[in-house]
Amino acid sequence: MRKYRNRGWDSGGPACHDEHVMRQLLLLRHAKSSWDEATLSDHARPLNGRGRVAAAAMGDQMRDLGLAPDIALVSSARRTLQTLEALQPFEAAPIIEVMDDLYLAPWPRLMDTLRDIPETARSVLLIGHNPGLHDLSLALMGPAGAALASPPARRLAEGYPTGALAEFTIASQWRQLGESGGRLVRFLAPRDLPEVAA
Repeated sequence: MRKYRNRGWDSGGPACHDEHVMRQLLLLRHAKSSWDEATLSDHARPLNGRGRVAAAAMGDQMRDLGLAPDIALVSSARRTLQTLEALQPFEAAPIIEVMDDLYLAPWPRLMDTLRDIPETARSVLLIGHNPGLHDLSLALMGPAGAALASPPARRLAEGYPTGALAEFTIASQWRQLGESGGRLVRFLAPRDLPEVAA
């Protein structure tokens, strides 16, 4: 597991500077967390048993689909870090950045973070929280994407459950990412996976 040495962010991966190369953005909401320990702060809440199962199943599904991020950006909350842990092993070892700024971040802050991604990165995974992730997904999809009313778009519009994953293709360079800048490829929730639904 590689980590960023600093916010200069150089993935060291294959160059992806061509603005015509499609990039991939994976937005994952943390899995279901526990409320059993009333004395814990929100930041310190862990995953519950169901959440650990769901996150591991989503990791299996990502491997089956060949979703292998170059970079993983993760909120510093305990439940997001445990979600990341349950996803592993990744097909390739992504560079991982744990960021306090992603904790309960609103969507414009998430967008700004993505614009700082190095252009060498082809695929990025962001693990965070609602409502920021849901709002970011809707902003990326934009009115035109929502108007297409594809099954994934309709499901995304309805909500963003814990453990859900949205996959977007991004046509622009990261620094140019903005509203309506993504095309929704798929939207998966833990209940879609047989290991969780059973």
